[in-house]
Amino acid sequence: MTAGADVPDGRGRTGLHRTGLDLHGNPRVKVREVTLLSSHWYVERTTVFDYRHADGVWRTQERETHDRGNGATLLLYDAERETVLLTRQFRFPVYVNGHPDGMLVETPGGLLDDEDEHPEAAVRREAVEETGHTVGEVQHVFDVYMSPGSVTERVSFYAASYGASTRTHEGGGLDEEGEDIEILELPFRRALGMIRTGEIADAKTIMLLQWAALDGPFAPSA
Repeated sequence: MTAGADVPDGRGRTGLHRTGLDLHGNPRVKVREVTLLSSHWYVERTTVFDYRHADGVWRTQERETHDRGNGATLLLYDAERETVLLTRQFRFPVYVNGHPDGMLVETPGGLLDDEDEHPEAAVRREAVEETGHTVGEVQHVFDVYMSPGSVTERVSFYAASYGASTRTHEGGGLDEEGEDIEILELPFRRALGMIRTGEIADAKTIMLLQWAALDGPFAPSA
């Protein structure tokens, strides 16, 4: 009996060894076998599938996937004051991969609680938990696969205005999740400059800041 396959794992999930076997959207792909490697908070699988190449020849391939669920992130901006609200927190994975101190500047966001949670609900929740702001209207910007070579996660990007009236909670993250989040209010142009200097090195944050400059609240025609 394997946790996550025949018996529930720590999050109550079963059938994780069958993910992909029922996919039929691409006639050039035939999934043959799925092996569940581990199921803790995240899920690791190895999948064997046949793929028909452009020359018409079918070849068997094997890929390992990391499934951490889907996520959502939110750019909080004040168009009148030309500021953005970001966070800074310690990220161990970047610390062990070359970041000087692991303290990453980011837009607030996180994983969806489960596959049924809507991404907009997730960013509203994360905004309150991390920054203390309860936002009003939220704009959906785009959905992105952040690392499609091995990670299944799809991140939904949003933007919303903030101000004194939206500050309803303390923020700083949840103690029970070990979060210790610093809230940073920055001039928008300063935040853009931090991309160039490497002070902002988080992909989702860079994408939202550049969207804001090119097509969002701080675009020349805005």
